Amino acid sequence: MPTLTFKATVAEERAIREAARSRNLNVSAYLRSMALPRNAALPKSRVVRSPRTGAFVISAAAGTPVLTSGKVRDLLASFP
Repeated sequence: MPTLTFKATVAEERAIREAARSRNLNVSAYLRSMALPRNAALPKSRVVRSPRTGAFVISAAAGTPVLTSGKVRDLLASFP
């Protein structure tokens, strides 16, 4: 997944982080929600039963990128 960077003052950074936190979002999700059109169609995921374990799991929508442990590690690297 590409990464965007931009410059902000210390006060702007605090305001962005607080706005994200108040909405229970991480900064990336908050900025995407502010920057992208609200009516963008999202791919549909669904709850299915795992044939291996019998547990209910979320089946990713077609075309959804694969989530790897490396991507999770990268996402969590900036988590407070």
